[in-house]
Amino acid sequence: RHAHLIHTPGLLARDLDAMVLKTRVTELLKIEHPIIQGGMHHVGYATLAAAVSNAGGLGTVTALTQRTPELLRDEIRACKALLKPGKPFAVNFTLLPSLAPPDYGAYAQVIVDEGVPVVETAGRNPGKWIAFFKKHGVTVVHKCVAIKHALTAQRLGADCISMDGFECAGHPGEDDVGNLVLLAKARTALTIPYVASGGVGTGEQLAACLALGADGVNMGTRFMATKEAPVHDGIKAALVKADERSTTLVMKSVGNTERVYKNDVARRVQEIEKENPGKIEAIRHLVSGENYRKSFQESGDPDSSVWSCGVVMGLIDDVPTCEELVRRMVADAERVITGRLPSMVGGRSGLWSMVAGRSRL
Repeated sequence: RHAHLIHTPGLLARDLDAMVLKTRVTELLKIEHPIIQGGMHHVGYATLAAAVSNAGGLGTVTALTQRTPELLRDEIRACKALLKPGKPFAVNFTLLPSLAPPDYGAYAQVIVDEGVPVVETAGRNPGKWIAFFKKHGVTVVHKCVAIKHALTAQRLGADCISMDGFECAGHPGEDDVGNLVLLAKARTALTIPYVASGGVGTGEQLAACLALGADGVNMGTRFMATKEAPVHDGIKAALVKADERSTTLVMKSVGNTERVYKNDVARRVQEIEKENPGKIEAIRHLVSGENYRKSFQESGDPDSSVWSCGVVMGLIDDVPTCEELVRRMVADAERVITGRLPSMVGGRSGLWSMVAGRSRL
């Protein structure tokens, strides 16, 4: 496993001529490919969001990475300036549990004032904000970790669901259910489109998610390991070097489980939690967002803080441009859908005839 931090050499011609995968999500979000870059704290800046959108996916600016609503306005405008004509983008609007919450109303108003076409909501009690954004004509994608939450968001008016499986970076919830089950269950439970979030980084996985009923994928960690991601090369190299066993879970004792990079700081958090279960104040100094902002933006040291990443690291072997990654994924998904899977379907067996006969009864 070697890090190619500038580009991906030897990109095949098929990667540049991928077909278009048309799904409910591409139609809803007006994007070419069913690939979304999810919101990420201290990663979701204009440069990455615009690169993903320009590649035919949907890039996302993270609202609360900006310290004030006006700084968010500046970041949105910076993203617009980098976009090709007609390319949409999104803003992530996460509702965080906090003793001193930010002025969500002011952030929401900036999103509306700036004409952002899509909002990715996440967190608790989103009803008020889903209604607000819908009132102003904004398409809402709500991220959730359980089918019951997805059904609630659907009832509240969300246009699309991002199903976050246990494999995901950040907060996977407390149910520990993976996407193989969540996606299949969402297919029968939901009537609105949904995308797979968590553990996805390849075109083969994109094809698998579509087969399970999803209308696309949402990726975070995989987009961190791209040329345009505004994080230090040291972090990108760590993502390439690591494998699927390189994450661990912290903050379980406070009911806010987070999947993070496995290092000594994360282990120290776990030790403190064993000694002081349920006491966020005992670990606050170690899980502060400012700590990993410094890792991402300044030092590039993956062992210096607690930072979110997913098990998809086991599938990250390079650092391509966003365009190379998106095109490669779509081309690989096409190969699975049109080549490998059809080759497995032979003549109709007696079992098929029996099932078909029953269906006509």
